[in-house]
Amino acid sequence: MDIALKVLPSLLDATKMTLEVFFMTLLLSLPLGLVLGLLLKTKIKWLNYLLNSLIWIIRGTPLLLQMIFVFYGFPLLGFIIENRVAAVLLAFVINYAAYFAEIFRGGIQAIPKGQYEAAQVLGLTKLETLKKIIMPQVIKIVYPSIGNEIITLVKDTSLVYALGLSELMKAGRIAMQREVSIIPLIDVAIIYLILTGVMTLILKYCEKKINYYQ
Repeated sequence: MDIALKVLPSLLDATKMTLEVFFMTLLLSLPLGLVLGLLLKTKIKWLNYLLNSLIWIIRGTPLLLQMIFVFYGFPLLGFIIENRVAAVLLAFVINYAAYFAEIFRGGIQAIPKGQYEAAQVLGLTKLETLKKIIMPQVIKIVYPSIGNEIITLVKDTSLVYALGLSELMKAGRIAMQREVSIIPLIDVAIIYLILTGVMTLILKYCEKKINYYQ
C-alpha cells in the first residue's frame, strides 16, 4: 500500500500526456474520418483507388510501426518532425481516421438508395440530404463501432512510450524498476480501468441521448 501511494503522484502526472494524446486524436481523427468516409463514395476512380489503397496500408500495419516511421522515416523523405508529441499525434490521427473512415463508409452504405431518391423528389440539395436525412441515421448506425474505437484509443495511448514520451505506461515501468515491485503496474492498470470505465459511461449516456432525439 505504501508503494502504491508513493508512486501515485508520478503516475497521475504522466496521465496528463495520456489524456492529451487521447483527446487531440479524437478531436482531429473523427471529422477527418467522416470526410474520408464520404470521399470513399466518390465516383472518381483514381481518387477512390488512392484512398482505398492508403486506408488498406494504414489499417494493415501496426500503429507502433507508423509512429516510428513518422518520427524516424519521414526525415529520410525530407519531412523533419522534431517534436515527438507532434509525431505521435500525426501517426495516431492518421491511423484512427482510417478506421473511422471505414466505419462511416459502412454506415453510409447501409442507407437505402430510396431515401436519396425521396430527398431528390422533395427538392432537397445533396448537402441538405446529407445533413438532414443521411447523417442522423448514419450516426445512429455507426455509434457502437465508434464507441469501441474510442475505448481502444484509451489503451493505445500506452504506445507513445516508444518515442520516449513520459506517459502513464512509461511512468509505471520506471516506478516498477525503481521500487523493484509489481505494485506500480497494478496502479497503472487501475488508472486505465478508471479511464475506460468513465469513457464507457459517457458513451452510454450519449447513446441514450441519440436514441431519444431520433
